[in-house]
Amino acid sequence: MNKIYVGGGQFRSSIFQKLEEWESCKRAMLVEIDRATKGSRSCVEYESPKEAAPDELPAIIFKSSTLIGDKLYACTSTEVMIYDLPSFRLATYISLPFFNDVHHVYPTPQGTLLVMVTGLDIVAEVSLDGKFLRHWDVMGEDTWSIFSKDTDYRKISTTKPHRAHANHIFQLGDEIWVTRFHQRDAISLHDRQRKIEIGIQRPHDGFLFNGSLYFTTVDGHVLIVNAGTLKIERVIDLNEMSGSSGETLGWCRGLLPLDERFLWVGFTRVRPTKFRENLNWVRQQKRTHRPSHIALYDLQSGSCLEEIETEPHGIGVVFTLFQPPLAPGEIHNR
Repeated sequence: MNKIYVGGGQFRSSIFQKLEEWESCKRAMLVEIDRATKGSRSCVEYESPKEAAPDELPAIIFKSSTLIGDKLYACTSTEVMIYDLPSFRLATYISLPFFNDVHHVYPTPQGTLLVMVTGLDIVAEVSLDGKFLRHWDVMGEDTWSIFSKDTDYRKISTTKPHRAHANHIFQLGDEIWVTRFHQRDAISLHDRQRKIEIGIQRPHDGFLFNGSLYFTTVDGHVLIVNAGTLKIERVIDLNEMSGSSGETLGWCRGLLPLDERFLWVGFTRVRPTKFRENLNWVRQQKRTHRPSHIALYDLQSGSCLEEIETEPHGIGVVFTLFQPPLAPGEIHNR
């Protein structure tokens, strides 16, 4: 399969001021990139309605999606959408007042949705018709003593600094897990004694694939963890594999394992932020910054096989990489 799909956002240009992350994107984008021709087509270009976004400079961006069969479960900072593939027809739309800086949506076997509401540091379970069912606070605290049930958080640009800045949801059996950015770990919401210490740097995505958990860290590492023992089995430095001694690869988020050997990873060009502790790793490296791009890695040979810049295709901020299920007789082309 020569095509790869990238979800994220189109940069908002600004000459007179530096834009923060929550102001950075003017349009959410889902783009199909043809690896052979280097051409692309836009599958979805989306702008949130005014009632579901801050009034000034809202960041409109597709954050982390989940592909199950022919359904793509996508989200913006304040909305959850389900698209039918391959048509990209919008089948379901949900936006609730407590949605703020939503980072991920994940369908459960029970037919509900788990929504990573990063702005409130909770995982919310909602029904497909948009009914709020329950929630888990990722710090184990009383969420509604910190946040008001009466506030429409979709209209608030940011609630930073966050307590955890939890990013990604995955399940091990019936157990719900999340990655926590500031704590550098992944933690079970059912038993908080069960956690995976990431340690090396702040994690973003957590992806269960063929019995292993794959985590990205923002400075360009991938950790492979045994899903049974919860022990780290391998740490992969993508900086070394890319030969980028003089450059920062970018803010490392999305990943797509094709099998145990080949792995796609997404990088977003580093931009200034007032939350400087989030970029300490960049200042320590003192490197020039690469454009936003996706890269294919061969974990067996320890090499980067291919890189594709995404900004020419409309994606400035990269969040999600996916490939639809193969048609009968179709073969993956690495």
